[in-house]
Amino acid sequence: MKTWLEKTFHLQELNTSLRQEMIGGLTTFMTMSYIIFVQPAILGGAGLDRGAVMVATCLASAIATLLTGLLANYPIAQAPAMGHNVFFAVTVCGLMGYSWQVALGANFISGILFTLLALFGLAGRLVEVIPDSLKHAIAAGIGLLIALIGLEYAGIVVATPGVLVGLGDMGSKPVLLAFFGLLIISVLMVWKVPGAILFGILITALVGWPLGVVKFHGFFSAPPSISPTFLKLDIIGAFKSGLIPIIFVFFFLDVFDTVGTLVGVCSTAGYIKNGKIPRANQAMLADSLGTVVGTLLGTSTVTSYIESSTGIAQGAKTGLANVFTSILFLAALFLSPLAEMVGGSYVYKDQVLHPVIAPPLIIVGFLMMKAVARIDWDEVSEAIPAFLTIVVMPLAVSITDGLAFGFISYTIMKLFKGEAKKVHWLVYVISILLLIRYVIR
Repeated sequence: MKTWLEKTFHLQELNTSLRQEMIGGLTTFMTMSYIIFVQPAILGGAGLDRGAVMVATCLASAIATLLTGLLANYPIAQAPAMGHNVFFAVTVCGLMGYSWQVALGANFISGILFTLLALFGLAGRLVEVIPDSLKHAIAAGIGLLIALIGLEYAGIVVATPGVLVGLGDMGSKPVLLAFFGLLIISVLMVWKVPGAILFGILITALVGWPLGVVKFHGFFSAPPSISPTFLKLDIIGAFKSGLIPIIFVFFFLDVFDTVGTLVGVCSTAGYIKNGKIPRANQAMLADSLGTVVGTLLGTSTVTSYIESSTGIAQGAKTGLANVFTSILFLAALFLSPLAEMVGGSYVYKDQVLHPVIAPPLIIVGFLMMKAVARIDWDEVSEAIPAFLTIVVMPLAVSITDGLAFGFISYTIMKLFKGEAKKVHWLVYVISILLLIRYVIR
């Protein structure tokens, strides 16, 4: 067993251990376990059976996460993408009026396109051609986005008419619990306690239980049937219904979200070597296959999760952490009450909050902001695109939009500076495609 682990994951070479990877995998799972409950709620609004979606979400996440660990040896977990699920349910099924079966068919086709891109080796090239300034900006932008999500999940930041965002009720129980969790994790990190984020999550959950913010639902429950969504996608209907533009929107969202997350997480973790991410193509192949499998099971686009940074912050360095995360996703089929205790929601004044997982997200945002120090702020043609990338990601709550503003502005700045030949042709292609995305919205 030890020989297989070493041969597959290179634990000694990467200076890690079984315990370290287990803690990292558990931490990642706990910070992203909310998707197990959020995904059914969102897709349920489009008519899908919520129980079946929950099962599909757990299975697709487990399979894609395991593939990433085995193929790419990265501790980057996979699950249905937030934002993509809203586009699927609200825009395609709701506003445009397509059935969820047809929407799943379109989503499946987009996953096949992404898989072909990865198989031909083009997916990895996308990562290699991204300018270093944008690589660092993507990491910082994702960090701010993660922190913003954490602040929103805590109830510290809320929607405010006129100014978009403002402070929430600082005296409310979920906000106080989130501040407590943030303090605990910060102090444990100052003391250099191994597993600080994981212990912080557990302590926060235990404190939130008697406060009524965290609810204990028991230990075990039988998984619902997946038959209402399993293989119910309508691929032919997606072509007949004229969903070609929607297929490409699904495709571009998946590709650029994956590229952005992969670059951001790998940059922070120190995986990028000479401007390249080793095994990037394998990671993106696992990502694309996750979408294909997910749509067959009955859930929307599966992609790399920025919450993986929490596990990496806890010391995860290899795909072995993904093995533990995958096992936990499968266990969640039977232990969903416990997963809901940590990743579950708390409603306060019409706000759906996640105060237990908010603190680790805020901390990870802080850790990822270190990337801004590696940006050349004196070179304006590099700094302005980097700045736009960093700012737009959290304000638009979209990795893809941050990438779009960064790539498009970078191309324009280099053209006007007379350095057009220094820009890789793929950067021009990406910029044009991202620009077209806004035109055909």
